[in-house]
Amino acid sequence: MSKILVVDDDPNIRELVRVHLKNSGFEVVEATDGRGAVEKTVDPPALAIIDLMMPKMDGFELCRQLRDYYENLPILMLTAKADIDSKAKGYEVGTDDYLTKPFDGAELIMRVKALLRRYKIESSQVITIGGVTIDRNSFTVNGEDIPRKEFEVLFKLAGFPGRTFSRDSLIEGVWGYGFDGNERTLDVHIGRLRERYSAEKCGFKISTVRGLGYRLEVI
Repeated sequence: MSKILVVDDDPNIRELVRVHLKNSGFEVVEATDGRGAVEKTVDPPALAIIDLMMPKMDGFELCRQLRDYYENLPILMLTAKADIDSKAKGYEVGTDDYLTKPFDGAELIMRVKALLRRYKIESSQVITIGGVTIDRNSFTVNGEDIPRKEFEVLFKLAGFPGRTFSRDSLIEGVWGYGFDGNERTLDVHIGRLRERYSAEKCGFKISTVRGLGYRLEVI
């Protein structure tokens, strides 16, 4: 049974989320604010559902801290804010997906299960997506070598199909925090990947999310 951490200062929201999760077979651990949530991640959950606006520590800061400790923890952010600036900030600090309040219970469970599937794919060293097999053991794509940085960008995106990555998070993940280049370097690598793996031939595409970054989508 997968354990889900639910963080929200509103007891009614926590109850609603808890009921839907338990009815779908998940174990639920609750926290009322970000500080309490950090204490409850000593034993890492399978996924975290966190509110954006909370006292003591808001969802942005909690997301940032969880990412520092657990790179591979799926994070779903609940928010009453659907504006692009809030979403951009959330993706920048590491959230995987947003669900806007008020929400439907069926959609909540659908998104939770989708995130768990994405992270299960990412934890593998071999990803098959569309018509392409990406093997991190040999750093090959369909058995062929490609430049290492292109491989790393593709592997990162393919490990989380449908997840939006900011440019900064991709650069830090592939080139490291000390990278002294600029976003143009990433854009060039994305362009080369699109040329190598056309949507028509490979069954996926790398989409530009305006104002945010990139995501890989299966078509």
